Amino acid sequence: MRMTAGRIIDMRQKAWAVLAAILSLALVMLCCISPVSGAEMSMLDKDQYPVFSDDLDYQDLVAAIEQSISYYGKLPASRKIVFGQDTYSAMDLIAGLGRFKKLIEKNPQPEELGDFLRENARVYAHEEQGQPVSVLFTGYYEPVLEGSRKKTDLFKYPVYARPRDLVRVDLAAFDAGCVKRLATGRLTEGRVVPYYDRRIIETTDAMAANADVIAWVADYVKLFFLHVQGSGRIVFEDGSFIHAQFDVTNGRPYRSIGRFLIDEGKIDRREMSMQAIARYLQKHPGEMEEIFFYNPRYVFFRQKENGPEGSLGVRLTPGRSVALDPKTSPAGALLFVSAQKPVCKIPGIIDTWRPFSRFMCSQDTGSAIAGQKRADIFWGTGIYAETAAGHMQHAGHLYFLVVLP
Repeated sequence: MRMTAGRIIDMRQKAWAVLAAILSLALVMLCCISPVSGAEMSMLDKDQYPVFSDDLDYQDLVAAIEQSISYYGKLPASRKIVFGQDTYSAMDLIAGLGRFKKLIEKNPQPEELGDFLRENARVYAHEEQGQPVSVLFTGYYEPVLEGSRKKTDLFKYPVYARPRDLVRVDLAAFDAGCVKRLATGRLTEGRVVPYYDRRIIETTDAMAANADVIAWVADYVKLFFLHVQGSGRIVFEDGSFIHAQFDVTNGRPYRSIGRFLIDEGKIDRREMSMQAIARYLQKHPGEMEEIFFYNPRYVFFRQKENGPEGSLGVRLTPGRSVALDPKTSPAGALLFVSAQKPVCKIPGIIDTWRPFSRFMCSQDTGSAIAGQKRADIFWGTGIYAETAAGHMQHAGHLYFLVVLP
């Protein structure tokens, strides 16, 4: 029987509705997952405020603040943002950030900046037994890959766009008692199943009819690290480039290949870094697939002309944007961080680590960044960024600031 276009569309819509219902029912038990527990966010007394000093030029801080203001501006003005026991509207936070931005644009001295915040800001921190928790800081960066718009003998590894057969369902939409959670899967033979894992995606033609390729790259190892970092720059032979921006994953759990290499005795824990992993893979190319397939998670990308962007849909500012767990930390918030940064007298080689502090903004998330004691700093692009991101595993402190309107 010949069907009209309208009937086909109607049947497709019904099919997707049935798929969503099946997927939500099949995975409904996942709704019972509790939010991350642990330290509670508390407002600090003024005598507990840290010494506010910043090791960078204020210009990039202005850029980061503007991005958070842009994010809050996309929310309903009355949307409530929670800081511990207190709530603030998106409009309140826009006004407060605007005040702080005006002060920063005047390039204040540390004393003036500290006086302003003691008088006009509330400072929060995740605390245990009355003390701010120690936060483990790691880093990420925007890798640069050589690429081609067409597959060649050299450029043979695909950077896939979101597959057409991948579906995501918000289980909370079907059961008000659910914690908000997106489930990822696909429909096959009337059954909902998890989406293909990394091994199947990379060793079969499962993607051939389901996903477009936004670019082809030459380096298999760099492609894996692109997945880990979540975004990157792909430079073509004519000098043009695109930003490959994180779009969605296959829904499989993230498993650290660094942890795998440590557990297998292949890299000493004390020497572990992204660079150490790359060196091991270069020396043992025959083990690449075994190591990479240990992590079943696979990332699909979208092409962007400008970037990189974080999970809030705003552009990340190197050294100023941080990825935090959205279950425990307010998105877009102004932060004050104290940790350690690498000092490199020779590019790519760390001479020492030096304490630093600066203002940042919560503008991204990450699958490995869970709970109140984890934070991931975006370092930008280039040799220093790659070095810092690859080696940073240092404890520090993290404060949340609300500048009053």
